Amino acid sequence: MVAEEPVRRRRHGKELESAILAAGWEELVETGYARLTMGSVAVRARTSEAVLYRRWANKDALVLAAVEHHRAANPIADADTGALRGDLLASLTAVGEALAGFFAIAAAAAFSGLLYDTGLTPTQVRDRMLTTEGVRALYHRAHDRGEIDLAKLPSALLDLPFDLLRHDLLMNLEPPAPARVRSIVDELFLPLVRSYQADR
Repeated sequence: MVAEEPVRRRRHGKELESAILAAGWEELVETGYARLTMGSVAVRARTSEAVLYRRWANKDALVLAAVEHHRAANPIADADTGALRGDLLASLTAVGEALAGFFAIAAAAAFSGLLYDTGLTPTQVRDRMLTTEGVRALYHRAHDRGEIDLAKLPSALLDLPFDLLRHDLLMNLEPPAPARVRSIVDELFLPLVRSYQADR
């Protein structure tokens, strides 16, 4: 007597979307952007291409959504050491380690044509795939402790440590060395912060 196959439960809404996006991320990691197709993601997610196209217009939109979904499901821990320097060192290190894999995948996808159908600029794709906005809380803590005055510091300066980190990740596709992290904080960022606050 042949055992009957279990009935597959039908997925809907967020559950189905989450399964598709997880499959998209797995397909991206295992096969790469160039070989990923809507069909291959549908097979991995055990659904149909029509279901994917009802949610995402094309492969690029699906890939961006899959990366964002994976990043949201794996948040970077907030570092709170009690001091701005310690928070920056810990955050830059954690972000570098967490995003190194993202950058390798993002760079490969970009060079394989990810931008073609999105209508987004490289900066917009970078910000969607590799955002570090969650770490900005450390500046507000430093402001509340009296270490910095956010009213005196331009946004570009606050972005500087993380922009340099993303540049290093994009160029090297691996986390920066501890000495590089210390250099960004101690030789570039903190001296500029002191200069800005002294001048204003």
